[in-house]
Amino acid sequence: MRTTFDGATVRLYFLDIEAEGGGAHTLFYGPLAEAMTIAYSQTEEVQNGLFIATDNDVIAWADLIEG
Repeated sequence: MRTTFDGATVRLYFLDIEAEGGGAHTLFYGPLAEAMTIAYSQTEEVQNGLFIATDNDVIAWADLIEG
């Protein structure tokens, strides 16, 4: 089970698999609670490519909101 807290510093990024060679685009770096607000405000298409990285883990946004 993964655990963290809402004030944990995270990186919210979009993994663009459509771009040649792929590419990760950072949308936000800061508290998890704020990253989640930003992620929820994205379109469904963008949300499907979002990931959240903590200091020791990475999780797909889609997996996080399903659980």
